[in-house]
This record gives sequence, structure tokens and C-alpha cells, in this order.
Amino acid sequence: MFDIQTQLFEARDIRFGPIDHDLHPEIESKWTHDSEFMRLMELKPARPLTPAMVRKEYESIEKQMDEDKNIIYFTVRARPDDRLIGKAVIEWIDWSNGNGWLRIGIGAPQDRRKGYGTQVLGLLLRYAFAEINLYRVTALVPEYNQGARRLFEKFGFVEEVRRRKALNRDGEFWDLISYGLLVSEWQPSVDRG
Repeated sequence: MFDIQTQLFEARDIRFGPIDHDLHPEIESKWTHDSEFMRLMELKPARPLTPAMVRKEYESIEKQMDEDKNIIYFTVRARPDDRLIGKAVIEWIDWSNGNGWLRIGIGAPQDRRKGYGTQVLGLLLRYAFAEINLYRVTALVPEYNQGARRLFEKFGFVEEVRRRKALNRDGEFWDLISYGLLVSEWQPSVDRG
């Protein structure tokens, strides 16, 4: 499936890495003040966070990773300068049934729409299916997030559930779409797209 030279945590323009508790809280705090990022990334109501609040969230995530083992959290960094540009998460992992839920986000507006999301999703799927042996992954996407919908469909995700008018945003109710992908449907060749 992959040759020995295939990098697990690197793609053409991005790489996965761990949380940096000194540098990342300040950066991610800025993302939480960006209503567009929050609208696209979060299903819960947007809440701007201070760097100290982000640091506490990181501590909680790392505790879950250590104790519960039901979340895997990667920072996404630009390869040329190693700066934080996003996050990639596999959460609500049900190890006995091989299921996990995916979330990805590119933080700053100037880093969006450059193809990073495609590279992030490719790496995340390769990790989910080829490294930790999940059987299926799911992504929840608001109806209004056309970019995410196109991205997941590009990778072969299938719309499985549509919760009608389940999300109230911008004074309007939107459908919440659950996309799923099975390991047997995964096409690693799409990862390099």
C-alpha cells in the first residue's frame, strides 16, 4: 500500500506535530476570536478563549489521550517554517468497534483554501486506517460548510445521516450531515491530491 519511504506525519506542505504549550495557546486563542473559523470548525456555540483557557483545553486533551485513549490530537504545521496552521483530531474513538470521529481545521484566514485541508485529511485517514486500524470514520459537517462537504466527498465519504434543521446559525436553521467512510472504501491514492 505504501513504500518504506512514505512519511507518516508529513505531506507536501504540512506536517503533524505535538502541542507546544508555550507557543500554540496564543495562536489558537486568535482563531477562537475569528467567527468564520469558529463557524466552520465548531458545532457548539462560539466562545472566544484567552491563551490561558486554550492552555487548559490542551491539558484536558492530553489527559484524555493519556488516560482514556479515546482522542488523538495533532497540531498541523506548515513545513517551510513549522508555524502552527491548524489541527487534526480523531475523537470519540470506540476501539472495540474500530470507529472514530474526525475534525480538522485550518486556523488563520490566509492559510485557508491553499490545499492544506486535502493534505491534512489524507494524513489523518492514513493514520486512522493504516496505523491504528480503525474500521470506519465519521465526520459531522454543517450544511452551510460547502468546502468541508466537497473535501470529504472527494475522499469518498458518503452521506449517512442528515439531521434536518439541527443547527441554529446566523439566524437560520441548518441541516447537520454525518459523513462516513469505511476502510474498504478508502483510496490512499486520493491522499496525495
